[in-house]
Amino acid sequence: MIRVKVPGGVKLMPHRHSEDRIYTVISGVFYVGVGEEFDPDKLEAYPPGAVIVLPGNTPHFHWAKSGEYISQVTAIGPLGFAYLNSKDDPRNKNS
Repeated sequence: MIRVKVPGGVKLMPHRHSEDRIYTVISGVFYVGVGEEFDPDKLEAYPPGAVIVLPGNTPHFHWAKSGEYISQVTAIGPLGFAYLNSKDDPRNKNS
């Protein structure tokens, strides 16, 4: 179980996790869409208290569209995280 805090305006481009995940929205609004390309029209808004179940290997994306959000992620690890396009992975960028 981890808690994830995402600052307002941040977009997490399409990615997938190898494991099934359960997201619980702690604060803010959690916007998530399913698909291999970022599409704002596919985003669904989940308020605090909402629970989202995402099966493993489902391509999806997030956007802190209306401000910071905190979600609690429950899964059986190890946790995986792979961007569909390596150019979107901030771990590959040199500062």
